[in-house]
Amino acid sequence: MASVLIVGIDPHAVPGLDGEAVSAALERELMRFGERGIDAGTVLVTWDGSAEGAIVEALAKQAWDVVVVGGGIRKAEALLPLFEQVVNLVRQHAPGAAIAFNTSVSDSVEAAERWL
Repeated sequence: MASVLIVGIDPHAVPGLDGEAVSAALERELMRFGERGIDAGTVLVTWDGSAEGAIVEALAKQAWDVVVVGGGIRKAEALLPLFEQVVNLVRQHAPGAAIAFNTSVSDSVEAAERWL
């Protein structure tokens, strides 16, 4: 069974964002992975300095075939250092995993499938 880890920003930590709506969309996406027979997990981080530990822990849980890096991490210029950190952590702790990028929570399956 293929495995995918989604790395994203905790939607409840973003001011002005409807965290519940984003969480619900993420749950629907995880169900879509399951419907396709893909084992999927998530690690949602904040930019308070705790991201590295959470990401390393998630990467170490199992061998991941693909790591999808969410748009919340990539799109905000202020989070560029976090984006670089995520990419380098994946390279170091999951060197066999492909790295994919979604455009929104709702196309994470398609992003992962490009590399599966």
